[in-house]
Amino acid sequence: MRNMNGRLIAVVASVAVAAVVIGAALAYRQGPESAQANAAPLTGTPSITPSQTPSSTPSTPANTPSTVPPASTKSTVDVNKLAEGRAPQVPYLIGREVRSGEQSLGKIPGKGGVLSVGQLRGAVLAVTMYEPDGDGTELLKVESGKLVRRTPDVSSLVTTSDTAAAAYAASRLSSLGVTNKGGTVYAETADSVQSLKLPNSWEVRVLAYADGKVYYRASDTETGPGKLYSWVPGEAKGQLIKAVISPTAVSANGSTAAAQVVRNDFGTCSNVVQVPRGTQLFRTCDFQVRGFTPNGATAYGDEHNAEGFCSGIAAAFESSSGKVFHQWKGCFQEMGSEDDQHILIVAYASPVGQTEKIRTAIIRCTISTGACERATPIGTDTPLDIGS
Repeated sequence: MRNMNGRLIAVVASVAVAAVVIGAALAYRQGPESAQANAAPLTGTPSITPSQTPSSTPSTPANTPSTVPPASTKSTVDVNKLAEGRAPQVPYLIGREVRSGEQSLGKIPGKGGVLSVGQLRGAVLAVTMYEPDGDGTELLKVESGKLVRRTPDVSSLVTTSDTAAAAYAASRLSSLGVTNKGGTVYAETADSVQSLKLPNSWEVRVLAYADGKVYYRASDTETGPGKLYSWVPGEAKGQLIKAVISPTAVSANGSTAAAQVVRNDFGTCSNVVQVPRGTQLFRTCDFQVRGFTPNGATAYGDEHNAEGFCSGIAAAFESSSGKVFHQWKGCFQEMGSEDDQHILIVAYASPVGQTEKIRTAIIRCTISTGACERATPIGTDTPLDIGS
């Protein structure tokens, strides 16, 4: 997980409180239809209204509009008040242990910070910082409780949903923490590891492994825009997808991508486009699109100009139109899809202003209703990560 800066967290928490207060004031002035509701647990017993004895005189329906307000698409998440549901059904990190559901897959050896995790059949893959959190990263492969391989300079990792294959990319970092020229893309199954060397590329990063293809991002120059490539493991080179520029995410089925568009002094926006044609489905300048549900139908992300250690708003959108299904307000660090209906979020439970003994949990939110529940217990200073 990322290192925590106490003062920065305090500033972010204070800003979050101010945002909630301002939001509440605006909601009061705008009326009940715009008021935000607290996120409810995913499960619960519905309230039942006893039936009344029918009147002997039939009633005539009134020709008046319904007074029932539409369901809110915004809610505020209080992690401490959420009911606890089942554990995440994808690989996830809690402490230094990788789990899937309630099952322990293995523990990550060493003391280097864990950046991302995944599962490859019975093995655990983890991208970690060099010990003790020095310059550079590496991929650790743990099988049957033993460290069986280290791959240097790996900084990104993706796996397939059936855990049959994994892809990862290595780019050497300089002493200043920026990547040097050159990189390698790896594709691994239970039987083999294949690689594609990219000696003239910069900022090499894998984005998805879909339908037998590894989608990765690479730049031609140190400061140039990232380009999207697809590579079939075993082939001599990747194929450039010209229509997608500056990709940041690709759906698990390879049909949809998110791309970051620079707006000069006005910041950046996210485009969601079709792969490989590049047809723009929608653009948002309010949110940064971080990923997609497995079928590519829903995109998710957080507020675009988030500052500090966490983001104050997370959202889910319809990929084909940009329609916002739901927005959640809280303090969030990471998002990932569990399936086509649920988003997992690393969320903070600590009170505003607390800079030590930070309490966090992974929560699960339903896209269609916005209802949330805890997927892990609340831990104190416990590293959490949602795996691929």
